[in-house]
Amino acid sequence: MTDMPNDYERTVPFAKVALDQIKALRQSAVPRNYEIWYHYATGYNPSLNAAINDRLSRLGTLSTEDIDRLHAQFFAPARLGERIDSIGGEVVIKIDQIMAVLDAAVGSASRHTESLADASDQLGHAEDDAAVHEILGGLIRTVKAMETSNKELELRLTASKDEIAKLQQNLDEVRSESLTDPLTTLANRKCFDDVLARMVEQAKLRNEPLSMILTDIDHFKRFNDTYGHLTGDQVLRLVALSVKQNVKGQDLAARYGGEEFAVILPDTTLRAAITVADYIRRAVMGKELMKRSTREMLGRVTISCGVATLHSGDTIQSFIERADTCLYAAKHAGRNHVICEVDPEVSPVVEMQIA
Repeated sequence: MTDMPNDYERTVPFAKVALDQIKALRQSAVPRNYEIWYHYATGYNPSLNAAINDRLSRLGTLSTEDIDRLHAQFFAPARLGERIDSIGGEVVIKIDQIMAVLDAAVGSASRHTESLADASDQLGHAEDDAAVHEILGGLIRTVKAMETSNKELELRLTASKDEIAKLQQNLDEVRSESLTDPLTTLANRKCFDDVLARMVEQAKLRNEPLSMILTDIDHFKRFNDTYGHLTGDQVLRLVALSVKQNVKGQDLAARYGGEEFAVILPDTTLRAAITVADYIRRAVMGKELMKRSTREMLGRVTISCGVATLHSGDTIQSFIERADTCLYAAKHAGRNHVICEVDPEVSPVVEMQIA
């Protein structure tokens, strides 16, 4: 959550884990090391955690070279752009190749046209059957050459079309990856921000309701500390699945950050959004968590939910903050609650924040 009292409570434990790891491995407390261990603590990037765990299990430590490699692999900001640029460059090359094929085909067609014109002229001046027969033989050879050339052109264009289609698919996958949280497969924060901005504008133009749910996993740090980050990842996936199963149509479910999730509900009233939030809360509570490695039953997970609806004078920030306030109120009320902006529990929380 943003600029809220429990933002401190949520993020400081991650920072402590990061610093503890740096101390345990006697690494320099530089921003690059801290960034890697902080993300490791949150469990936000399962591929990063898997790479670190594999290295630690084999060697017991991470070298400076390992840190550099991990940072370049998982955090280099230009990595995604480089992949897009690379695919774009391949498309340009393929288009150039197609243009070269077409140029060659045009040249071949021109030569065949000239051959046919010459043969037609020769037929007009043929003096005997032998000459006509020779000219007709030349015409047949020209037509066959044209047929072969056209088949080759068709094959090359078909192959190029298939390659461009694959490049387009790769580009779509990269774009999708840039908008998807890798652990939960929900939309990521960037996608959430983009879609919310568009839907707020659309709701105001059409005078339609727009609601939002913010959720937070109760006692998530306890799961991480007690059972480890892999089990924490399992909790995140379990909640994400429950969220995903209870949204439909144009609704957008996203991982808002850390153990927080968000749902944007277009053309949905506050009361209907509360119902959706409670369905999600009940779905999460109804699933019992099992540790995969030992098949130990770990109990049930609960979430808290804050629900708000768009007001005519809202900015995107004020809309999010109101949902965030409701979420904080749900936590303050004892967790495993759904609180909306008109509930009486919200007022004391607002007063406490102002104070």
